Amino acid sequence: MPIIDAQVHAYERDHPGRPWAAKLHGEAEVTGDEMIKAMDAVGVDAAVLVSPFTMYRYDASYALQVHAAHPGRFALVKPVDPTDPAVADTIADWAKVDGAVAVRIMMTRGVSEDAADPGLARVLAAAARSGLPVNLLCWGRLEQVAQMAARHPQTTLVIDHLGLQQPFEPPPPAQPFAELRRFWHWPRTPTLRSRSAAPAPCRTSPSLTQTSGTRSGAYSTPFASVAACGAPTGPAQSGC
Repeated sequence: MPIIDAQVHAYERDHPGRPWAAKLHGEAEVTGDEMIKAMDAVGVDAAVLVSPFTMYRYDASYALQVHAAHPGRFALVKPVDPTDPAVADTIADWAKVDGAVAVRIMMTRGVSEDAADPGLARVLAAAARSGLPVNLLCWGRLEQVAQMAARHPQTTLVIDHLGLQQPFEPPPPAQPFAELRRFWHWPRTPTLRSRSAAPAPCRTSPSLTQTSGTRSGAYSTPFASVAACGAPTGPAQSGC
């Protein structure tokens, strides 16, 4: 069975040709070539490459460059802006891109807390029409996500990092898995999924060793498994 890392980020150093919007906690750069070397070193066959919002916001051009340079090694996820009136067109165009498997909403970055928000509805409806799941970075917003799932049963929602907070620096939360216990009691539906990609609490809590869902169910790709939590493929990276 191929081993697939559920989420990696690749990025260049900050430079005028592709300037960062903000600085990421972690390595100064993790290029596509460096990520491939890290994957090969631990026997990871492929990975879901998520364009890092912290530096590039909604510009996935570097992820596209990495995908083109390493055929067959990466699937692609692009953050989208729910406040953009043209977001449906953005999603439709993304669905046509070679390697694109999902879009992402950074719900911790100023997105409406209303499950009925028109912008969120546009994203979820457009993703369903295009056959793309929607990744949600949504710690502290799980109740809202449950309502969104009920409103949009045709859209596959993937809860990033099992809904756990991703601290950018020590100390970790006192109860890092408190939200996980509540999430575990949600009704299971075919369109509501979760994943773990070595969230920060896992690096100090090896008892949580497996994601609750596989990429084969969430994405229309040949990817059939994910790297175990606690064994990240590349350099440490926080939720970005």
